[in-house]
Amino acid sequence: MYNYRRSQKKGGTFFFTLALANRQSRLLVEHIDYFKQDHRKVWQQDYPFESLAVCVLPEHLHAVWSLPTNDCNYSLRWQLIKRYFSYHFKAVKTRSDSKIKHREKGIWQRRFWEHEIRNEADLHQHIDYVHLNPVKHGYVKMVGDWRYSSFHRYVCLGLLPENLGSSAELLTKNWD
Repeated sequence: MYNYRRSQKKGGTFFFTLALANRQSRLLVEHIDYFKQDHRKVWQQDYPFESLAVCVLPEHLHAVWSLPTNDCNYSLRWQLIKRYFSYHFKAVKTRSDSKIKHREKGIWQRRFWEHEIRNEADLHQHIDYVHLNPVKHGYVKMVGDWRYSSFHRYVCLGLLPENLGSSAELLTKNWD
């Protein structure tokens, strides 16, 4: 068993990448209402956090969260979101013995990637990355054309232009 080193910074801000086990799946966008509901349940009821940016793609997602000042347990939050989301579906037929033993449905990859945000520039770079991901993967040509992103909240707040297009445009945005 691997011993993963996760940041234990209380009140930290983190960038995450989570993926479905089947990288050809469209489960996340086809059932976005489940994901939103389950995300909201953890965020509002179980274990609060501030969601600074999120983008849900068909088979993976990216997010930037800030945790409460006395808390560093983002792993529990993701575990609950993944569990609640998986509850809506039957287990996949090709689960490993290990996944069966641990009562996993085989929908998600077990691990997720996390990066502790170090400073303001790092934060903006990762928020840009989250919003640009649908363009990067070729799902849309303009960032605003992807519905499953916090980009639209940034537009409403006047932080980003509605007609933002390519990744080059977003990366040259002056945040000062």
